[in-house]
Amino acid sequence: MARLHVEAEGLSQAAPEAVWELVADADSYYAWGPWSASGYENAGDQAAHGAGAIRWMRYGRTTTVERVVESVPARRLAYTVVKGIPVRNYRAEVTLTPEGTAPGSAGQRPGTGRFLDGSCTTRCGPCIPTSCAG
Repeated sequence: MARLHVEAEGLSQAAPEAVWELVADADSYYAWGPWSASGYENAGDQAAHGAGAIRWMRYGRTTTVERVVESVPARRLAYTVVKGIPVRNYRAEVTLTPEGTAPGSAGQRPGTGRFLDGSCTTRCGPCIPTSCAG
C-alpha cells in the first residue's frame, strides 16, 4: 500500500500556551472537538499527558486509542494510533509556533489507510482553528 502524507494548518490568535492547554489534554477533547467522549488509559512516563501516555477518543461507534510519543509543552505533540481507526504506520504531529515565525499550528499525519482519504480535514481539521480563535 502506498504511503499517504496529509498536512493541515491552522492559524489562531491565541498564544501557543493557550492552544497547548486544549491539544495536550485528551480529557477535554470531547468538549471542543467532534468526539463524544475522551480520556486516558494510562499516564505518561514523566508527566500525566506526556510521552508514553495512552489516550482515547470516541467518534460515533469507533474508539481510537493513541500513544503519545513526544511532548514538548506549548510546542509539539506527536502520537501514533494504537487501534481504532483503520490505519497503519500512522504518526501525527501537532506543532505550535508563535505568530510571525511560522503557521500557528500544523498537523502532519503520515501513514496509510482509507480513513485518511479526506476524513482528517472534515473530522480533525476544523478543531484547532475554531477552538482557539482568540
